[in-house]
Amino acid sequence: MFVTTARIMRPDDANIVGNVHGGTILKMIEEAGCIIGTRHCNTQPGDRCAAQLARVERTDFLYPMFIGEVAHVSAEITYASKHSVEVQVHVMSENILTGATKMTNRAALWYVPFSLEDVDNVTEVPPIKYASPGQEEEGKKRYEAQKMERLETKERNGELLMPVSAPDRTTKEPYTVGFSQSSLIHLVGPSDCTLHGFVHGGVTMKLMDEVAGIVAARHCKTNIVTASVDAINFHRKIMKGCVVTVSGRATFASNKSMEIEVFVDADPLIEAEKGKYRAVTAFFTYISLDKQGKPLSIPPMKLEGDGEQRRFEDGKMRYLQNKAKRLADKERQQ
Repeated sequence: MFVTTARIMRPDDANIVGNVHGGTILKMIEEAGCIIGTRHCNTQPGDRCAAQLARVERTDFLYPMFIGEVAHVSAEITYASKHSVEVQVHVMSENILTGATKMTNRAALWYVPFSLEDVDNVTEVPPIKYASPGQEEEGKKRYEAQKMERLETKERNGELLMPVSAPDRTTKEPYTVGFSQSSLIHLVGPSDCTLHGFVHGGVTMKLMDEVAGIVAARHCKTNIVTASVDAINFHRKIMKGCVVTVSGRATFASNKSMEIEVFVDADPLIEAEKGKYRAVTAFFTYISLDKQGKPLSIPPMKLEGDGEQRRFEDGKMRYLQNKAKRLADKERQQ
């Protein structure tokens, strides 16, 4: 089963120099994944359901997209477990003046189907046909790996609230974490939500990218673009009527890239007794560009305290692991 969507990029999709926001691309990726996931999960008799995003694997932004180009988003179901489905998505950009096309993004998303009759009931996913036993086995390995990582991340961040305070640039030095950290508050309305009244994953990711981009721009003071997003884990659902606080802080900077940690905390207004909770976590990576679109060096971070030093070392480890993986993938393709 395949789904393809397309949309021309408008000025409100991009930053001030014409680069399409990473959050806009992530939102389109999730929309295509939600369509195909929901369609597949309703191909068998029984309760009608809607696919809810549970996780997005690492997403690399291979090339920038610009105003006036057409984004073509293709989604395919590649694995189905009993209660979840994997969707692989590819994004191509098309210059409609020249006809030139290029791949800009690849992503893998995991969805869980929830019954429309009982929003707490996870329905069973219809099986899919695999081209070979090997394809099914590889999919199962990916499923087990993401399941394990989701549990580990939830244990580390799921209920632990670490709010990022509003930046105090009158007392904080430039290039410190406190100088660039940023937050955004958003009231979840009907247009943000699925049939269940839960927030669309793409809406949440777009807000996360906006906050992370502000952090990166405040640190670099240049044009910045999204380079990659580590796995985005959706720990708990966010309901219509919640106030979400999206907070970002710098954790690591190499010479060429900068990592931003982003938290999404949800606060139910109507059911306030349930209390505020951590809903989503992720790491975004940005690069700095000059006016000609060429990479610039990232200013070094000024670390304050053991906590910032520890997060910097953790970020450095992720950076080196991802770098090694990219080099290994490049060697395999040669």
